[in-house]
Amino acid sequence: MYKELKKFKVSDSFSFATDDSLEQVCNASEGSGVFLVYAVGEEKELIMVGSTGTVQNDGSLKIKNGGLKEKIVEGHQFAKTGRKYSWPAQMSKEDISLLEVVWYETFNDKTKGIPTAVEAQVLQNFLDENGRLPRWNVAF
Repeated sequence: MYKELKKFKVSDSFSFATDDSLEQVCNASEGSGVFLVYAVGEEKELIMVGSTGTVQNDGSLKIKNGGLKEKIVEGHQFAKTGRKYSWPAQMSKEDISLLEVVWYETFNDKTKGIPTAVEAQVLQNFLDENGRLPRWNVAF
């Protein structure tokens, strides 16, 4: 686990296989924060980091309806379609049988971690350790 994520207490995870319904297995909250996606095989590999929620000038949070759950299930990746469709297709293409998704609420009543800043720090640490971004992160 990345040290910058330890302070966020509202957190959970779920597994997703190609024959699962992402909508049904996703237990993410409607809060704001970051999510890490791991390909699970002989080893567990971080393949993507994402976030949702924007902190406004006045310190308030602007969040899209559905928060983390909506971003994970309906967010676009690999195609102009929601992850509930594109993830199983990409998993089949890359011969990934199982994903583990770990999510953290980084901005709520108790903690005020700007989601994109936390995402950036995790990605920076990954880049420092590996010389590249996780393979499902196209750019940052």
